[in-house]
Amino acid sequence: MKRSLNRPGPALLCLLPLAAAAQSSDQDELALAYGDRSFVTIATGTKVVAPRAPAVATVITAEDIAATGATTLDEVLETVPGLHVARGTQAGTSVYVIRGVHRDLNPQVLVLVNGIPMTTAFEENRGDVSSGIRLENVARIEVIRGPGSALYGADAMTGVINVTTKSAADIAGTEIGVRAGEFGSVQGWALHGGRLGTLEVAGYLSVGSTDGWERTVRADAQTGLDSLLGTHASKAPGPIDADFGNIDGALDLTYGAWQLRTAYRAHDDMGSFWGVASALAPGDHNRSEQVTADLTYHKTNFRPDWDVSVQASYMYLDVQSDLTLFPAGTNLGGGTFVDGMIGNPYKWEQHFRGNVQAGYNGFEHHHVRVGVGATDDDLYKIRETKNFLPGVLPFTPYGTGSVADVVDVSATAPYLRPHDRMDVWWFVQDEWTFAPDWTLTAGVRRDEYSDFGDTTNPRVALAWDVTYNLTAKLMYGTAFRAPSFVELYTSNNPVQVGTPNLQPETMETTEGALSWQATPALHFGVNAFRYRMDHIIQIVGTTFRNGGEQTGEGLEAEAAWDATRTLRFAGNYSFQHSIDEASGELAGLAPMHHGYLRADWRFLPQWAGDVQVNVVGTRERAPGDTRDALDGYTAVDFTVRSERGRKGWNVKCSLRNLFDADVREPSPFDMTPGHPFISLPYDFPLAGRSFYVQGSYAF
Repeated sequence: MKRSLNRPGPALLCLLPLAAAAQSSDQDELALAYGDRSFVTIATGTKVVAPRAPAVATVITAEDIAATGATTLDEVLETVPGLHVARGTQAGTSVYVIRGVHRDLNPQVLVLVNGIPMTTAFEENRGDVSSGIRLENVARIEVIRGPGSALYGADAMTGVINVTTKSAADIAGTEIGVRAGEFGSVQGWALHGGRLGTLEVAGYLSVGSTDGWERTVRADAQTGLDSLLGTHASKAPGPIDADFGNIDGALDLTYGAWQLRTAYRAHDDMGSFWGVASALAPGDHNRSEQVTADLTYHKTNFRPDWDVSVQASYMYLDVQSDLTLFPAGTNLGGGTFVDGMIGNPYKWEQHFRGNVQAGYNGFEHHHVRVGVGATDDDLYKIRETKNFLPGVLPFTPYGTGSVADVVDVSATAPYLRPHDRMDVWWFVQDEWTFAPDWTLTAGVRRDEYSDFGDTTNPRVALAWDVTYNLTAKLMYGTAFRAPSFVELYTSNNPVQVGTPNLQPETMETTEGALSWQATPALHFGVNAFRYRMDHIIQIVGTTFRNGGEQTGEGLEAEAAWDATRTLRFAGNYSFQHSIDEASGELAGLAPMHHGYLRADWRFLPQWAGDVQVNVVGTRERAPGDTRDALDGYTAVDFTVRSERGRKGWNVKCSLRNLFDADVREPSPFDMTPGHPFISLPYDFPLAGRSFYVQGSYAF
């Protein structure tokens, strides 16, 4: 049963520890213990001091995660300068908007877990599993904004996000915990880290479910169809369907230079939010399952001046969707569907990756790194059942369009057939300290794909230690993202047709950055960027084509101040101005202004209070969309937590969106001559005010 936040219980529970603070000011000298944010690994493949890394980087530690009260990857990424988490049309999937690049499926951002890509071949994004990663087993998150293809290849266009899970040393014992809150949300987990002789072992299991937030969709695609065809089938106004269950498990085994990691993630009984066809469809069922495994050998002193890493990995993914595209009673010009227009796409993928990398320090003032590898992306099975004729407009039902009329078209006319892709790649990189306080990092990577050809991507970065506490950087790089199997090979679909000769999207970026440690307690950072995207893949009529272009520029500033031993402030501000070159208008959808502020106060020994304020600016509309710009919002979160170390009980209480801001993300502009209305005219409504409480015990 849901509880209203108008009731005093949860709020008072969060505020009770603060009431004692005034009587304990003589004990507030407990030192702040923030995690190590001074180094980053994903910028070069090796550990490097963050201000001198050849990229604009942000490091989020486990302590940061605890302070923000975040429970999923999406929530904590919203704190990164230049990054905003939006939502997509397809079942509310996460869209990581970096520097103004907003695409519904979001394939331009590469997400890694322990350095392994989570990319699907089907849509060249992360699906729904990775964006919902739970944070109890996360040790740190590193984010680079800007091109990363010179090191990581495909999809590292606007940024790279690497999630590092906890090892045995990070856990050092056993922890069990449970969290419960608004929307019928319950999550339980267990962690263990220790040794079995010379073997280091870490294990994790988390299980939970939620009813999801029930915000109202005022009008949907069926509303528009009803107005055109004289039907009354729409479920709008009505609540979105955002419920799901999840399970997340991992096992980490380390023996000397060898490390084996396996993980299992699944989402079950998932709703389709506002519907996969932008029409409310309560009762949809989606299930996704992901299995990953990687074996790594890493020896830092393999030979004098040499470090060597060898890695092999595997990822399995299946997505099974039972969908009502349009509700019962709809008539799309070819007849009435008595049980709704039903389409059930299932797909299975597997990915094999292997690489060898080596670093050499034998040259004076140089650190050279080389690597070679291969990837096999295999969409090996497709199954589709539906109750309408494939590839025909207007949409015509089989029989009466009932559940009983659903037929299997997997062998005759599926939306996509199985496909396989190989990528063989190599890279070379040199970090050259050519003068005192000056480092030049240069690298290039070449990828050779079996289906669309070759691509080469260089980068260069110059870092100068102006003084002992001030570093300046100038960077340039190119990046690409591979066309997805959907964009290349879709068939038997009246509104989407693939193009097998598509070329990859490309991006060229120039950046400048300053990092200033003004005092041991005060840090400032600022960077400016300019980019150009070419060969953007978009639908022209009904067919995927290369041709879109977008340019952008902006700046990102951040600061952190340890005001006292018990009080810390951190914040950032981002500005971006992006233009759609075809129209000459603003690209829209992404906030031009985005601000974030966080205050952490250890008001009692073993107790902390944390407030974060997220200010998202106005979102202009896409070219051609005449709707008013979408208003911005300010969301405030408040968290109180105990900090009793690695052993014993810890509790946490968090109020999210404390003042119940109307948080919405922009819906796409899809009004075309064949589709004379906007499917979701009032945008995507997200969660209002909510709360959770959690307790954990470590021993």
